[in-house]
Amino acid sequence: MKTWLALLLWITVSLVPGFAGSQFQPGEWYASLEKPSWNPPGWVFGPVWTTLYVLMGISAWLVWKQSGFSGAGPALWIFLGQLVLNGLWSYLFFGINSPLSAFIEIIALWLAILVTTVLFWRVRPLAGSLLLPYLAWVGFASVLNFTLWRLNQPVT
Repeated sequence: MKTWLALLLWITVSLVPGFAGSQFQPGEWYASLEKPSWNPPGWVFGPVWTTLYVLMGISAWLVWKQSGFSGAGPALWIFLGQLVLNGLWSYLFFGINSPLSAFIEIIALWLAILVTTVLFWRVRPLAGSLLLPYLAWVGFASVLNFTLWRLNQPVT
């Protein structure tokens, strides 16, 4: 029972950035931006992010279950740190309407995910592999963020 409660806790913790980010809605500002033809429709983001957050929670739980904080503390702390970065992106992009700040931040997020993936893989390969879709999606989101920034530069 304790193991399943821990799984639920890790999934819940992983969902927190999604909840925090949902407080900053795209709104009129985002609707007014010029977007590339390959920009996904808005309805895609909710299901994709929910799936990724659940996979992140399972991944962290597997590492915790294998080694605990005593054996995998650095990996789990970096995991928690990347969750903070994850939630911060929505504030930067949608909250203060700063695609450039969000782009700089998402690069740091992608690097933190990469480090987390490698560290999780060392503890339990399945845990690392569960983070690969997240790494890929944030890579895609980084390119999209950069493109949105470039397309919407003020004309000087």
